[in-house]
Formats: sequence, structure tokens, C-alpha cells
Amino acid sequence: MTIDHQVSPWFTRTPVSPVQERVIQRICARSAPDGEPVNVSDLPFGGVQIWIDGDGDRWSLYHRMARELRLAGWHVEPAADRLLVLGWSADGLTHRVQVLAAALAGRLADYDLTIFTAVTIATRLRQEGRRAGSIVAEVEARLREDLRWPDRLEDLDGLQRTATLEPLRLRLAQVVGLEAKVRRRCAEHLSLAVRVATTVAGGRVPPRVRPARLTTCLSERVVAASVPNRPPGLSVPPLPDACAPSR
Repeated sequence: MTIDHQVSPWFTRTPVSPVQERVIQRICARSAPDGEPVNVSDLPFGGVQIWIDGDGDRWSLYHRMARELRLAGWHVEPAADRLLVLGWSADGLTHRVQVLAAALAGRLADYDLTIFTAVTIATRLRQEGRRAGSIVAEVEARLREDLRWPDRLEDLDGLQRTATLEPLRLRLAQVVGLEAKVRRRCAEHLSLAVRVATTVAGGRVPPRVRPARLTTCLSERVVAASVPNRPPGLSVPPLPDACAPSR
């Protein structure tokens, strides 16, 4: 296992930036109970420590936080009363590359499922008498949760990722490139979901969700996805070039 370091196998000499501290804090806050503040401070030789005040059992909470931080590529050591984030991990970054690539080839490549989900939710909400604006907002929120990546990538906003070791720099560059692809793909899915939900709700699609590459076959696909008793993917015809997922 390779960890970015200059002094010892565990600590980075480069001071942690305030932006990195805030990013780590945002990631950990998603695993913390509502209202529990997450404390972050520098370690003497680099890296940061994270802890939550209180006397309760924090073991499982810290391990959930550690999992999220490792998914971002950091080397994390859980302790009984805190977490230690000790630099970039080659194994962690390799795992992140694999997870991002799997997302692009899996759920984020399935536009049919996004259409089916948006139609299903929007139809149910319309039958409940919800307003068009409320339907669209609910569908967008549900799809964000389903895709998972939009919130995770927002946690990293503003983070500048650097390393002293060349292999880690190359791996970080690969991660950043894949994250950019995932961001674009998520934006396409959310834009498509908003357009479908607006169509089902009988509203007017706002200009910000009119990507040209997704509009040419939308009506046919909405109709196909609305056919009852058909699982997603079987009721929708193959994608023409205008609707093909980005690479």
C-alpha cells in the first residue's frame, strides 16, 4: 500500500488546506446524526483528525465515516475516540477509479431506467393531485438520491488534490477525469428526468433542461416507458445516436 508521505509512512508534511478540511467535514457530516457537529483539526505532522463530541458509542459512526473517506481515496485510521486522515492511499484511489468506472458502465449508462423511474413517480404524484412544480422537484430529488453520485461529488467542490509521489499524482488525475465524466452523466440523467416529469405533469419544460442530444427521441421513449406491465429496459427501443450516452 502506498501512502503519500515525506517524513514517515503515516503522515504528510504538506499542511492541510482549509478547503480540504471543509471537504472532509462535509463527507463525514453525511454519516453523522442530525445536529451532531463534526470537528476537524490538523495533526502536527500533516493530515487531520475528526471527532464528534459526546460520551456515547462512536465506534460504528467513525467506521461509517471512514468508509466514505476511503471511497474518496484517503488513507484513514479509525481510533476509539476519533478518525485520522493521513494522506492519499494508492489502494484507495485505485478502488475509487474502479467504482467510478463501474458507475459509468452501470447505472449511469441506463437512461431507460431513469425515464421509467421518472414516469412512474410523476404519474403517481399527478394522480395524488400534486402541482406540476412539486412533481418535478420531487422527481429530481428522488433521481438525485437514486444516482447517489451528485451529492457525493458536491462534497468535493473546491478540493485541489495534489501528491508528492508521481504514481499518486497520476492516479489522482485519473480520478478527477472520471469524476468529470460522472458529473456530466449525472447532469444528463437529472435533466432528462426533469423533462420527463414536466411532460407527464403537463407543465412547460424550462430552457435549462433542454439538452439537444436528449430531445429528439424523448416523446417516443416516454410513451414506451409508460407501457404497463413491462420492466424497464424491455419496453424502450434502442437508443439512436442523438440519445446515446456520453463517453
